[in-house]
Amino acid sequence: MNTTFLANADSLAQAQELQHSSVHEAIFILRQIIQDPSASVEALRIKEQAIFNISDLLSQEKMGEELRSLLTELRHFFSLIPKAKTAKIVRGIIDAVAKIPGTSELQISLCREMVEWTRAEKRTFLRQRVEARLAALLMENKEYAEALTLLTDLVREVRRLDDKLLLVDIDLLESKLHFSLRNLPKAKAALTAARTAANAIYVPPAQQATIDLQSGILHAEEKDYKTAFSYFFEAFEAFSALDDPRAIYSLKYMLLCKVMTSQADDVAGLISSKAGLKFTGVDLDAMKAVAEAYSKRSLKDFETALSMYKDQLGEDPIVHRHISSLYDTLLEQNLCRLIEPFSKVEISHISELIGLPMDTVESKLSQMILDKKFAGTLDQGAGCLIIFDDSMTDGIFATTLDTISNISKVVDSLYLRSAKIMA
Repeated sequence: MNTTFLANADSLAQAQELQHSSVHEAIFILRQIIQDPSASVEALRIKEQAIFNISDLLSQEKMGEELRSLLTELRHFFSLIPKAKTAKIVRGIIDAVAKIPGTSELQISLCREMVEWTRAEKRTFLRQRVEARLAALLMENKEYAEALTLLTDLVREVRRLDDKLLLVDIDLLESKLHFSLRNLPKAKAALTAARTAANAIYVPPAQQATIDLQSGILHAEEKDYKTAFSYFFEAFEAFSALDDPRAIYSLKYMLLCKVMTSQADDVAGLISSKAGLKFTGVDLDAMKAVAEAYSKRSLKDFETALSMYKDQLGEDPIVHRHISSLYDTLLEQNLCRLIEPFSKVEISHISELIGLPMDTVESKLSQMILDKKFAGTLDQGAGCLIIFDDSMTDGIFATTLDTISNISKVVDSLYLRSAKIMA
């Protein structure tokens, strides 16, 4: 037994030395260690370390199917170790698969397999966490209906068991899912539930930052950009301290809030600050270009920024939604400024001045008239826009209406009294 243990220990040390020179040889040695039939405490500890090492190597080599096979092979080993260590290894291997690009389908399939295995083995603790991971993957894959069904059952079960740490994760995930489905009331309710559960226990800084980030997103959706900025700032500080890649998203959303509150001039200062310089790159350049275009009220610069930084501004759904709203606002401001000197103007002339297609300008002007952004009408036969003068509201009309209303009440009161006398 001791001889086997020493051999395994030497093999593990040899494999660790080979990790940087001969990866495939290191993987072969680590597999030999894992397949060794020894079951002593020392041997199990060495096997556990070998599993983590081989997971990292297979992930680096982008061998997703090998990781899947490894997880299947280890099921016998899981019966020899405590359930908590089993959960740690399973989640570690799933995380290793997640590091390989383009493996979302493999991750979903792997989670489904592990859910079935945990049900058969009656490992409730691990099953619930794998199901939460599966729901997150389904949401990323835009399979919202299945993810929502899975989460609904999971929330009910976890609330009954009162596992508050897992409940925070699930409520937060449910909030994100409802937000993706554009159901803001339910998204806010789920986030409130996550905060309530988080207040009763110690929550890791990364998880608290995730809650703050989701809070900022929901407040921004309600146009409360000042409150959203404060939440994004809290999330940014926490993610930055942890070197979490989500820090750059928090900073982008902070800059977005500054632009949306007409404080675009503050964007350059935030980017050049000590905290901002750490994340200098194309993402911040995109936000800076948007801020400069907004400061100049230039639609041309805005469109240039959108085309130049298409991935940074278009791929992120949060940024894209608010940038689209900002573009509409900027377009309306430009149109109002252009038509201000005129009482009647050809739509083609406005189209030339603003540099946009005539159909787009006509459609936007029609929408602005319906929204009462200005008083006017479109003469489509002549291809003209007629702008009405702003009519000053005379205070006497409101006073007259109030007087008539009061007289009506007096007459009704007198009628009731006369009816009682006649009776």
